[in-house]
Amino acid sequence: MSIIFGPGGNSEQYYDDGYKSSLDRPEYLAKIGLNGYEYQCNKGVHISMDSARILGEEAKKHGVHLSIHSQYYVSLSSTEAEKREKSVEYLLACFRVAKEMGADRIVVHSGSCAKMTRAKAYELSLDTLHKTLARAKEEGYEGIYLCPEVMGKINQLGDFDEVIKLCTTHEMLLPAIDFGHLNCRTLGSLKTKEDYLTLLNKMEKKLGREKAKIFHCHFSKIEYTNQGEKRHLTFEDTQFGPDYEPFLEAVYEKGFTPMIICESAGTQDKDALSMANYFNNLK
Repeated sequence: MSIIFGPGGNSEQYYDDGYKSSLDRPEYLAKIGLNGYEYQCNKGVHISMDSARILGEEAKKHGVHLSIHSQYYVSLSSTEAEKREKSVEYLLACFRVAKEMGADRIVVHSGSCAKMTRAKAYELSLDTLHKTLARAKEEGYEGIYLCPEVMGKINQLGDFDEVIKLCTTHEMLLPAIDFGHLNCRTLGSLKTKEDYLTLLNKMEKKLGREKAKIFHCHFSKIEYTNQGEKRHLTFEDTQFGPDYEPFLEAVYEKGFTPMIICESAGTQDKDALSMANYFNNLK
């Protein structure tokens, strides 16, 4: 697999250019030089099976790799068993459309600590993830990764180490490292290539090279407070990080081939292309 660059969702420019349907995204993205697209199910799985199949066919035709972001209301670590059981069903709905469109990874928020210890939240999240993957296997959705995401607020479950630890427990758990979120929850720690190499080396040591090299990634500049993430920005922002250049230099040095999804606020196509062009110039 080669490295993949693309946007999360649809950019403002896409709509300004007169497009309305996500089914046209693969052709559009391929034309501007991108090869990835994260379909958003943040507010629910509203795409029909027919449309999912068409999107998959278009993506395959234009060489665009697909992933899915699951519902924001999934609650892996809820203390209420009923909410966790519903979360399994929500994620299975994502698996169904993922299979139909040929997406091989589903991003999911790692969970909340609420009023419990981080250890207890981790335990509940792990249990929900494993139950989901067991059901996915029963229903024939093998080959699709579930990707717990590094979260942006300090009190949320899902720091770098927690996400990597989750992903050591099952072959179909793949980390979704959101470096914008990670920069927020560490109050601006990501600055140099060495900062990123430290993280990539740790991931490789814990997961093994073959799994680590294909990790899922979100990248954007994000404003933060002492509590962590506040709001997504664009690459034009000069006050908040992280900068993508040292990250891509580290990825290139490691020889990793992640799927890198840009989540800039409205300019995700343009900013994803900036990353792709920078990486290609490194080569």
